[in-house]
Amino acid sequence: MNRPEKGSMRKHWGLDDKTIFLNHGSYGATPTIVMDEQKRWQHLMEKDPVKFYEEIAPDALLQSRKTIAKLVNCHHDDLALIENATSGVNTVLRSLEFEKGDEIIVPNHSYQACRNTIDFVAKKWGAVVITCDIPFPIESNQIIIDRVMKCVSKNTKLAMIDTVTSPTGIRMPFEKLIQLLESRGVNVLLDAAHGIGMIPLNLDAMGASYTTSNCHKWLCAPKGTAFLHVRKDLQEQIHPLVISHGMTFPLGDTTRFRHEFDWTGTRDISAWCVLPFLIKEISLLVGMNWDEIMQHNKTLAIKGRNIICNELNIVPPCPDEMISSIATIKISPKQIENHNLHEPDPLHLELLKNYKIQVPVWSWPNPDGRYIRISSQLYNHEDEYKYLASILKKCL
Repeated sequence: MNRPEKGSMRKHWGLDDKTIFLNHGSYGATPTIVMDEQKRWQHLMEKDPVKFYEEIAPDALLQSRKTIAKLVNCHHDDLALIENATSGVNTVLRSLEFEKGDEIIVPNHSYQACRNTIDFVAKKWGAVVITCDIPFPIESNQIIIDRVMKCVSKNTKLAMIDTVTSPTGIRMPFEKLIQLLESRGVNVLLDAAHGIGMIPLNLDAMGASYTTSNCHKWLCAPKGTAFLHVRKDLQEQIHPLVISHGMTFPLGDTTRFRHEFDWTGTRDISAWCVLPFLIKEISLLVGMNWDEIMQHNKTLAIKGRNIICNELNIVPPCPDEMISSIATIKISPKQIENHNLHEPDPLHLELLKNYKIQVPVWSWPNPDGRYIRISSQLYNHEDEYKYLASILKKCL
């Protein structure tokens, strides 16, 4: 079987030419020009570290926050630059105080690392975690809205909602859920790990209490680049995971939120510094604005999912409108027998070892089943999904 054609933009990434890479959704992949720009910032930092951190870094990070703010439609002073969305979820949850019996809503499709944080914090305060059961396959957004809102009670204090679910690849109706929940007095923590660069975000218009998103996924930033947005009326409650000089530093003309998050200790901030360059240059490189890039990836993901579903005679598990740049397909209604969830699925290993296809395959108990999840990025091509489909048919 001939190896599939790859996307024309592949040359701008340093991905292994022998690998069919269909897993951008896990860790992202960074274009070579962005990596070169990060190295330039690192060299600048080491020329004179004192000058860099005291004179250059403050304005560089301000420009990065301004660039991100323009892309997600919010004020730059309401943003903090952090390492990843899991850190953002931890920052919010470990800053908040709960009373015994307070309820926290979390859908059963949530990312396990973030669910773990909710369980940890709830146990500490005596709060109650309400798991909202969402089916998969699923027929409409309204099912999600109805099930989430049915979980709300007079004791509900917080709801963690995904933009796009990691295990099942569903684009949640998060805009509507935020509106409904916040109007009921429930603070929303929007886990937008799959967010910026993947789907349009208008943070000020949505009005979520807290939003965190990874830039190293669909924005293709270097690893360890993310942001946390905290609504202005709630910023006094939220503190970084690392308490440093900002807690007592004189305010001047800024806020305690800015002081605390802008400096939490010495670190390599070059990944954050490249954001203005990245957002401008990737768009120029591929000849599309970011709205067009997001639409391109969505269209390709839907096409790839349909190719696989048609080949395996599987009914697509959700409507096209619920797909963004990742798509999960249930290849079995039950988990693989006698398989340790902490070990790679044998099919994943077979695809990688024998066919050089990098794509996640796993069993998941909630909803029960065995899944495969494809991603689509500018470097991918329709032929890669056709190749995967043919191999899956052979292996399954």
